[in-house]
Amino acid sequence: MLYPETGFTKRDAVAYYAAVSKYLLPHLRNRPVSFKRYPDSIHNESFWEKDAPAFTPDWVPRFAVPRRADGSVIDYIVINNARTLKWVAEVGGIELHPFLHRIPHIDRAMAIVFDLDPGPGADLADCCEVALLLREALPLECYAKVSGSKGLQVYVPLNGAGVPHEITEAFARLVAEELARAHPKRIVAKMDKSLRRNKVFIDWSQNADYKTTVAVYSLRAKRDEPLISMPVTWEEVERARGLEWGPEAALKRLAKVGDLFAPVLKKKQKLLGVKAVPRGSSEFLGATSTRGTEEPRGTRGTASPRMPRPKSQSGRRLFVLTRTDSGNELWLDLHGRFKRWLLRRDREGDARLIAMPAGDIPIHPLYYEATVPKEWRDTVTIEDTGAYEIIEGSYAARRFDLWFSGKVMAGQWILQKVEDDAQHRSWSLAPRS
Repeated sequence: MLYPETGFTKRDAVAYYAAVSKYLLPHLRNRPVSFKRYPDSIHNESFWEKDAPAFTPDWVPRFAVPRRADGSVIDYIVINNARTLKWVAEVGGIELHPFLHRIPHIDRAMAIVFDLDPGPGADLADCCEVALLLREALPLECYAKVSGSKGLQVYVPLNGAGVPHEITEAFARLVAEELARAHPKRIVAKMDKSLRRNKVFIDWSQNADYKTTVAVYSLRAKRDEPLISMPVTWEEVERARGLEWGPEAALKRLAKVGDLFAPVLKKKQKLLGVKAVPRGSSEFLGATSTRGTEEPRGTRGTASPRMPRPKSQSGRRLFVLTRTDSGNELWLDLHGRFKRWLLRRDREGDARLIAMPAGDIPIHPLYYEATVPKEWRDTVTIEDTGAYEIIEGSYAARRFDLWFSGKVMAGQWILQKVEDDAQHRSWSLAPRS
């Protein structure tokens, strides 16, 4: 039940994406995608997935992009077909956020985006007024869509121009700052949130090469009911009302008017004074073997079993399998603390384990290095450690479908409350066959 207040389920989300795929897929084609994943309802934990989860099937296309910090790679999922789109929705990938570039030329923007975000005291109608001012100020044709949350986005298609992100970001910033100077009571272009009251923030930074923006026709998880990021006509922006669509209304609108955002994919425009970058003249250093191909590749074993990072927003979390004075324990990072389970063999002698909750403990930074803190080395031994990911479920739902990337704890496991054991709080832990 993704949206409990409205009864909208994961099955409904999969059905929506199947129905909208012929309109949505052209806007995702050959674009690396970040997606926000909800393994349970929208009110429980959610993760930003950039790296393909470790349980991603081999047939899902991915494209490797080097990290800025340490030279490792991020294996972005590329949603080029309905099968991949369905799989992403099935694992709770509700919000889809593609980049403005296409592979393999990830240094070149295919469009410029202005993200209009209402500050406290402002609303969508204010964003519509600013969008009209923006359209008047721009020297190129532009197209609008509501975000499905509070704001509105204006896209300037470039496509064949091959303009580096550095230039499109600088252009967007210049336009935003000029509008803020011309309309200081209505518009702000600075990042400081304290300046946004009763104003609309024009976020020009969305044009950086590492930023993504919610896809057209994507579901959003910002409210109790599911809303869609939908294209709007400029006449509708001028009216500034009735600009919210749920999944059913969105599909009816598409059947009637078609893809209003199709020109964003096709229209070629040039920024005056900016030369196009010739194909092949600019390479992104450190790209992997998928670099240089027009099509992404599904890759066996792409997802890395490396240790997760502290306070990461991704779905990879730390687990530690320990031996203590009490026997074996499984420690899982949940909400920034280890939740402990004491493990015992099931009396029936099968692979299932009995897991007894044993409280929470703080996560010492040394555990991210697979090392026991000095004060615990006499009583705690690490038997396995690594990353785990929630495929589905939550603690509130009393059931987890988990994927472990360790040596002992590896693959898919089910951790769930034993329903017929209300007196003893027992859970069971078993590998999924």
